[in-house]
Amino acid sequence: MSKREIRIGTRKSKLALWQAKAVANKLKKMGYNPSIMPITSEGDLNLTQPIYSIGIQGVFTRTLDKALLNNTIDLAVHSLKDVPTKIPVGIILNSVLERGSPYDLILFDDKQALIKKGGIGTGSLRRKAQWLNKYPEDQTEVIRGNIQTRLEKLKKSNLKGVILSKAGIDRLGINKINFELLNWMIPAPSQGAIGITCLENNALIREALGEINCDKTFYCTTLEREFLKTLEGGCSAPIGGYASIIDGVVHFKGGLFSLDGKDSVVCEHKFSFKEDPVYLGNKAALELLKNGGNSIIEIIKNTT
Repeated sequence: MSKREIRIGTRKSKLALWQAKAVANKLKKMGYNPSIMPITSEGDLNLTQPIYSIGIQGVFTRTLDKALLNNTIDLAVHSLKDVPTKIPVGIILNSVLERGSPYDLILFDDKQALIKKGGIGTGSLRRKAQWLNKYPEDQTEVIRGNIQTRLEKLKKSNLKGVILSKAGIDRLGINKINFELLNWMIPAPSQGAIGITCLENNALIREALGEINCDKTFYCTTLEREFLKTLEGGCSAPIGGYASIIDGVVHFKGGLFSLDGKDSVVCEHKFSFKEDPVYLGNKAALELLKNGGNSIIEIIKNTT
């Protein structure tokens, strides 16, 4: 690799390629010559099982991790919510771009159908649990695939709606759809953020990536990821966490839900932007566990 050439690894979906191009464009403006190398992930190969049943940790990132460690790419671009809180030794989450919308939305064909009892499509434990917590009369159905695939499944199924991230819809410029923003639903930690990983010992790449890092987004997602890491406890649980910075104050909301959505514990905090985000994320998670989260985690461990 010459000084100006940078090989960017990414998944092959339209959304992943959009994200990789966003990083490439920023690097190009800095005088680098980026090339995009699409790689098929394990999560993209299996579209029938829910993510949590095939090993949620790294299902979308392992292949790119291997490419980094084998030196076939120089950096990997991810939807940061897909990146495990434990990254392989030698790899570092170096930079995060400015965040898009963190929220979820529900797509539907008939808005009147939403108020009636029915089925909701999602492959996410977090979305399922929070939807059932608010609408216990409904049922959920596992739905996988990229955004375009899920839109087609909505049209061809009896589902009254499908839950997706707003950031993905925005980035692909999909506007001929009916949707409702679910701003009551606590987002996944790091949702809406694009994360970039590279080898820890690659000083040239780390320096280049440092110039495109968004400090506020990096701070907030670090807090959210530490919150998630502390709560995970060796099991896949429905966890939401979102931090934002308003006038120098960090606003954080986090939640832990039972698998069926019947039980939940939620916290809200305001912190100083000057405090360590790792400490704050850990602190918020420990308080949540103390206030009822431990019992939910234990039940999940005993039923999965």
